[in-house]
Amino acid sequence: MSVLVVGSVALDTVKTPFGEAREVLGGSATFFGVSASFFSHVNLVAVVGTDFPEQHIDFLRSRDIDTRGLKRVEGQTFRWEGYYEYDLNEAHTSDTRLNVFQDFEPDIPDEYRRSEFVFLANIDPELQRSVLEQVERPRLVVCDTMNFWIENKREQLKRTMAGVDVMMLNEAEARELAEEPNLVMAARKIMSMGPRRVIIKKGEHGVLMFCDSGYFVLPGFPLESVFDPTGAGDSFGGGFLGSLAGAGSLDEPDIRKSVVYGSVLASFNVESFSCERLKDLTMEDIECRYQDFLRITRF
Repeated sequence: MSVLVVGSVALDTVKTPFGEAREVLGGSATFFGVSASFFSHVNLVAVVGTDFPEQHIDFLRSRDIDTRGLKRVEGQTFRWEGYYEYDLNEAHTSDTRLNVFQDFEPDIPDEYRRSEFVFLANIDPELQRSVLEQVERPRLVVCDTMNFWIENKREQLKRTMAGVDVMMLNEAEARELAEEPNLVMAARKIMSMGPRRVIIKKGEHGVLMFCDSGYFVLPGFPLESVFDPTGAGDSFGGGFLGSLAGAGSLDEPDIRKSVVYGSVLASFNVESFSCERLKDLTMEDIECRYQDFLRITRF
């Protein structure tokens, strides 16, 4: 089954205590798509400028990612520059240049509109809603967001949330959106806005998933080396939704299993800059770490 992702494809410049990478492949749709492609075919919708390196598009295509929805238009590609200090859970933005992404209006190709699984990456909630108006009866819609949209487009975001199945956000965003410091109470308030599930990403501390029937808690995978957390949340989303699409099941055990796969992909992503660690990753590596997760969480 195919997964549709609508978001950003960008060029990132990132500095951490362990090194620096300039003008490397980034963007929410990129990290999501590459991670999801280990489990399922991916249809990608985004926009880049005429300066975007062709080698990056070749890489995406090599990963069973359909790039017919990736438009190249006149102008410069979206760029983000940021840095991390030793608290790698918090990114500091130095510069954001939207460039061609500023005028991005998702136009979903006809052949993508029947995608059964849809990921609305972190873009304007009004654009997210326009995607929902173009797709045809998807089985599962997952939506991501950020504090900027919560603070500046709260009502538009709530209208979009009314049409999604799973809301995915980090713990600070969950508290801000719900206006509730307790994460359990925050998740319940967010579910009352429409989504049937809420997934709260806690970085190195793991992930929480809430639904009406209860909740699921998974710790972060203990890593010896973390170089760059950029894209970890989107890699989690890709592993999660890609795994569900690959299984073709929305049963509770498969959903929980997909949370583990999402955490596995995120844990690999942070081991290098950009998508470098994901480039040489194999399904054998993924399954091995999945089994490690089972061992460290079983008692």
